[in-house]
Amino acid sequence: MTDAVFYCFKQAEDYFSRTFSYPTVTFRRSGKNAGTAFLQQNRLNFHPILYRENTSAFLDDVVPHEVSHLLVWTLFGRVQPHGKEWQSMMIDVFGCKPDATHKFDIKGVTRTFEYHCNCDTYALSTRRHNNILRGAQYRCKKCSALLQMA
Repeated sequence: MTDAVFYCFKQAEDYFSRTFSYPTVTFRRSGKNAGTAFLQQNRLNFHPILYRENTSAFLDDVVPHEVSHLLVWTLFGRVQPHGKEWQSMMIDVFGCKPDATHKFDIKGVTRTFEYHCNCDTYALSTRRHNNILRGAQYRCKKCSALLQMA
């Protein structure tokens, strides 16, 4: 994976005729995110399980996607995350379709918590579950009852 990141940077250096500071690459679970670019840290993080399950798509799409975020930050500063600069980077430099999100199956990497109301049952994310533990309240949009842990 790190080789793929460095290969993308080399492509960008050839395209722009300049050098870039290569990022730190980490592999930590990050919910349903396949990859995340930490712009000010010059760091890329990739989800190790999603990578293992979708290696080809990661190398072809996710790596250029995240590298593009770092390169756009370096070249243009603060702009829209998937705006015209990022789209241009994806198309012109990497020859990739500029998709903002992945379509990987995330059932095996996300944990949910079962909650219910008067009319239905819901699978809430870990984030929402933790918010409830800290006092937040969520209501059913259909019956307006508070969601309760099953």
